Amino acid sequence: MGESSSAPGTKVEGAGKRYSERLYVPWYNWPLPLIGAGLMAATIHLGYPGLRAWLPYVVLIALMIAVLVQLSRSKVEVADGELRVGKAHLPLRYVGEVEVIGKDRKRKALGPELDPAAFMLYRGWVGPVLRVRLTDPEDPTPYWVFSTRRPDHLAELLRSSHTSS
Repeated sequence: MGESSSAPGTKVEGAGKRYSERLYVPWYNWPLPLIGAGLMAATIHLGYPGLRAWLPYVVLIALMIAVLVQLSRSKVEVADGELRVGKAHLPLRYVGEVEVIGKDRKRKALGPELDPAAFMLYRGWVGPVLRVRLTDPEDPTPYWVFSTRRPDHLAELLRSSHTSS
């Protein structure tokens, strides 16, 4: 079975990987942090000659680029019988109720309704989030809340893989 792309950064694949998505920072969110780093470098520079003239720009702008790239490394994937979100992984047999939380309910779900023991990978530039309840009695984490660009598709995939196992 081949690979089909359905949205930028999202792949639905054959045998090994069934869903893969990278939660990258979109290009239009890069200019403001880079401008901020440039302004901070200008404040440090303050017209002094020599090394102090260009070093703050190189260091702070490179540091901001590294931060933006690091924020873009988060992945959500379903592969090899596991749900992987960032560095965490959950066997699909422990997936319980799956709930799609839209933009309108996100603030409440991530605020007053959030259990402090829950696992969370939230990216503000990604609209909806998914809440996946865990059925593992040994795990102290009640549920996972994480950002995804295709919550309905992923929720359906998790529900179907849970009922088929």
